[in-house]
Amino acid sequence: MSKINEHIGKQIRMYRKVQGLTLQQLADLIHKSRASMSKYETGEITLDVETLHDISNALHVSMNQLMDYQKEPELPEISEPVTGNRSPFFEARRLYFYFYDGRYNRLKDGIIDIYPSKDHPDDYNASLSINAVTPHGRSSANYYTGKVVYSDMLIRFSFVNQYNKLEEDLLYIFNPLEIRDFTEGLLCGISSADLMPCAFKCLVTLTPQEPTEEFRKQLLFTKKELQRWQKLNMLIVDNHG
Repeated sequence: MSKINEHIGKQIRMYRKVQGLTLQQLADLIHKSRASMSKYETGEITLDVETLHDISNALHVSMNQLMDYQKEPELPEISEPVTGNRSPFFEARRLYFYFYDGRYNRLKDGIIDIYPSKDHPDDYNASLSINAVTPHGRSSANYYTGKVVYSDMLIRFSFVNQYNKLEEDLLYIFNPLEIRDFTEGLLCGISSADLMPCAFKCLVTLTPQEPTEEFRKQLLFTKKELQRWQKLNMLIVDNHG
């Protein structure tokens, strides 16, 4: 089985599940059998361009989001120091994104996919899907696309909601000073719910995290943080371990 076919199949399955579609429902949308759809997701069948286009339309994602196969980089050992800006967060082409939305009392998670720009290979674009995690599972995803800018200390993502072009968000995450699986950041933008400016503390990780109560607490502002921000009269998130 081709690794590329397997990767595309996993992407299709992931986007299908975040939208709450069954195999049969997606198969019906592209006028294929359930058995064929299952083989597309397992990578047993190589997809032709027309079928891939139909699937991307049915899932409301770009074809590039399904075909973003990248050879996994060899990450350094955890004990090795970071040299320059070549940390795993600079090498990663998929990141996992989490924040707690106190307006709805919901933990929200997402996946950030990073890929080279077609027009400028040295530049990078990104896509973001965000779901609300509920006791009954995950909600349908909101999809964003945008650009990535790397610097020594920070990675900046600028995203636009694919369904509401007026909703634009900035995500700043730290380049950790030591090798670790997670880093903190700040998500800033205009809330589409009430058109008010907002900012969320967030965690970005190299591997998926379980939405446990302990993990949820890491996403909440602490009393100490609130006191410090009140004193400074500004909202900041530190790059601490």
